[in-house]
Amino acid sequence: MDDAAPKPLIPQAGEDKRGENGYLGYLLRQAAGAYRHRVERALADLRVTPPQFSVLTMLATYPGISNADLARLALLTPQTVSTIVANLERARAIVRQPHHYHGRIQRIDLSETGKSLLATCRERVHGIEQKLTGGLSREEESALRKWLVRVATSA
Repeated sequence: MDDAAPKPLIPQAGEDKRGENGYLGYLLRQAAGAYRHRVERALADLRVTPPQFSVLTMLATYPGISNADLARLALLTPQTVSTIVANLERARAIVRQPHHYHGRIQRIDLSETGKSLLATCRERVHGIEQKLTGGLSREEESALRKWLVRVATSA
């Protein structure tokens, strides 16, 4: 005879507190996790992780920035960025050069290999984002983007 209490049913994403009546913070985290998982799968064969994609994207947008600035922009710790930069340099996706004014700071730029890799990654991630926004009007997507920025920038 089994005296163990029955395990509670865990709702699927979109159900119960994991659905529209759930806490906003949880729903944001749930959505971010689902998005990250999709990006991980899309970039896996390229051997690029979502944090590496973020670093590549920020380097393309803000060329020559330092590791510290890169960490702030990519929402990563300086230690994580150091590891990512070392791995991307080993893969010849980036190049480091001495900063023009600061001797100890190094500029980080995408190499031609890195630019090509980022273009492939962007194409795949853009496809994911198109699927996510596929049912939204331009106005709805714009409102969503504004709301997400407001959430990120509110104190």
